[in-house]
Amino acid sequence: MAMEAQSARDRGPSVVERVRGVHLRMVDAVLGGDGLEGVAALAAGETGGVVAIVVPRLGAAAASGPVTDLAALRRYVSERSRGRTAAVPPGVAAEVPIASGDEKLGAVLLIGDDEPVADALEFLHVAAVACLTEVAVEEARLEVEQNLRGSFLEELRGRDDLDADDVLRRAARLGCDLSRGAVALCAELSSDRPRHVVATIAGEHPGALAQHMEGGGSGRVYALLPAVGGGDATATLAAARRLAARLQRHGTVGVSSFYAEVSDLGRAIQEAELVLDVLRRSDVPIAEDIGTGTYRLLFRVLASHPEEVRSFYEDTVAPLVAYDAQYSTDLVGTLSAYLERNCNMNATASAIYAHRHTVAYRLERVKELTGLDPLLSEDRERLGLGLKAYRIIAPRLPR
Repeated sequence: MAMEAQSARDRGPSVVERVRGVHLRMVDAVLGGDGLEGVAALAAGETGGVVAIVVPRLGAAAASGPVTDLAALRRYVSERSRGRTAAVPPGVAAEVPIASGDEKLGAVLLIGDDEPVADALEFLHVAAVACLTEVAVEEARLEVEQNLRGSFLEELRGRDDLDADDVLRRAARLGCDLSRGAVALCAELSSDRPRHVVATIAGEHPGALAQHMEGGGSGRVYALLPAVGGGDATATLAAARRLAARLQRHGTVGVSSFYAEVSDLGRAIQEAELVLDVLRRSDVPIAEDIGTGTYRLLFRVLASHPEEVRSFYEDTVAPLVAYDAQYSTDLVGTLSAYLERNCNMNATASAIYAHRHTVAYRLERVKELTGLDPLLSEDRERLGLGLKAYRIIAPRLPR
């Protein structure tokens, strides 16, 4: 397995020139777009065996010919790149690390059962150096793409005068088809793995446009999730919620409604931010109900006409919130419990650990303060909607 490498300098000018020429061809292959495959093919031509290149940092692997188990090579190099001990897979005749300083980025592997030809390690070494060029090219491309994604999403968030056709074209250049609508997602991270979150979104939702935005803590990840199933709003929203559930271990996730029109995507992002803010700051446990129809309608209205939701709140339960704050009472909690238990006095009393007469007294105070009677069906509907409005705008109310 192990080979002693004699430096090209000691083996004469012909070897030096040969190594130099191969290296130049490898770099040309990288810059010409042939990538790791081109480097592996050139290295194989000089070593007489199959050459495999694995770069976990790029999530990339290439081989110049058939390899029995490329997945095993991926796992092996990945473990070695993390500084872990790993058994060498069968068939690996020689190995040279791809390294930048002290950081191991991957490896160039010579595959075969025969003894490697003379100077094989020299060509594996130049292949490893050429792979650094590919890493640099790919990371520069990714950085440019990230900047484009970031600026695009920032514009959608902050501007409402973008041309719809231009939005579609820019998204398409980034691999995202927004022509049939989309759902927006906003996640505030509690972990330090933003790249993993972005990669998860891209892997779970084909064509998604996701980007990590720097900020307080670990920042936020924004994403547009294009329509699935030919533009099926229900299927797209269901897929978005499944993805959000998976991402919850990395932080708090807000998901918007489905927006069919490109011109409304800015509102979709704002709605996802609003949902996120409510989930982060609300003292009321509404996480399970936040995707229901009434809440969704309120979020959509809040994203485009926040004054309407605020006005409805002021006209319904705002006096109760003010009264509770001034006198340390719990009229809001009592009303909420009453409505959630189908207006059953006994069930409400049990839920809030109070006497039935206390519940009746508090509901009378609700009527006096709001002008709406919790015992009347029409007024109950307004009060219930007012409570929902309060829950979603509470994080934005002055403390």
